[in-house]
Amino acid sequence: MILTVTLNTALDLTYAVPALVPHTSHRVGEVTERPGGKGINVARVLAALGHGTVVTGFAGGATGAVLRDLLGALPHGPADALVTVAGNTRRTVAVVDRATGDTTQLNEPGPHIDAGEWAAFLRTYGELLPEAEAVALCGSLPPGIHVGAYAELVRLARSAGVPVLLDTAGEPLRRGIAARPDLVKPNADELAQLTGAREPLRATRDARRRGAHSVVASLGADGLLAVTPDGIWRAAPPDPVRGNPTGAGDSAVAGLLSALAEGLGWRDRLVRAVALSTATVLAPTAGEFDRTAYEDLLARVTVAQQAPAA
Repeated sequence: MILTVTLNTALDLTYAVPALVPHTSHRVGEVTERPGGKGINVARVLAALGHGTVVTGFAGGATGAVLRDLLGALPHGPADALVTVAGNTRRTVAVVDRATGDTTQLNEPGPHIDAGEWAAFLRTYGELLPEAEAVALCGSLPPGIHVGAYAELVRLARSAGVPVLLDTAGEPLRRGIAARPDLVKPNADELAQLTGAREPLRATRDARRRGAHSVVASLGADGLLAVTPDGIWRAAPPDPVRGNPTGAGDSAVAGLLSALAEGLGWRDRLVRAVALSTATVLAPTAGEFDRTAYEDLLARVTVAQQAPAA
């Protein structure tokens, strides 16, 4: 199975409005409610691809109960190994402007996690690792969790011989990458914050020098840039697409992780990641992916090896 970790799970609410106008009232035409947080989004895509998947992290309060009910109702998993906490799981609100296709995101901070709850999570994580083919560590840290938490989880996965992907930002990324994860997947802004460089290739190379075995940078409509032991790669969708980008980065993580678990090479990993992320932008519901579009894109994503391995 593939294990995904979401320390700051969320109940994702998406509101669709004809047009988002500041300083006015809006009638919401459509509301969707789904279990969320980056690692849960990754797990949902992995399950849809046919991979056995387990999610762990924290859930608590009335919102956490709704999240777990929605998670349990999903066809084909993923399995719930979330740790119950006293605080209330956060909500995120995405407001989709139908006129422009733009999305405005509002994210709550999450519940405070105390030392006992963190210890309970570490026990659960340690019990799950021996059964995992790969692990993804995803998203922000809730209040109360020490900033080196992901570095600690990377080291535990490496000690267990489990490939580990890290997808976070800021100081947790800076410390986590120094623990030498197998793969890191930042976006352009996260890369710039980490390295101080805005030029994507320079920033991605710098990120790899900081400890990651491989770095795959998400560049939005320009696709993915990967700096790996096998060389430097660029992958992009065949055409620009318009839609809701919520969850597109998480789908890219699922593509990379599923291909890694299947033993595929970098070209196939990047094709799958770009196809999934693009199909997510095209999906009618945030965080889902359009399967027909995905299967079509698998044959049309462009991948180029820019340089051989150093």
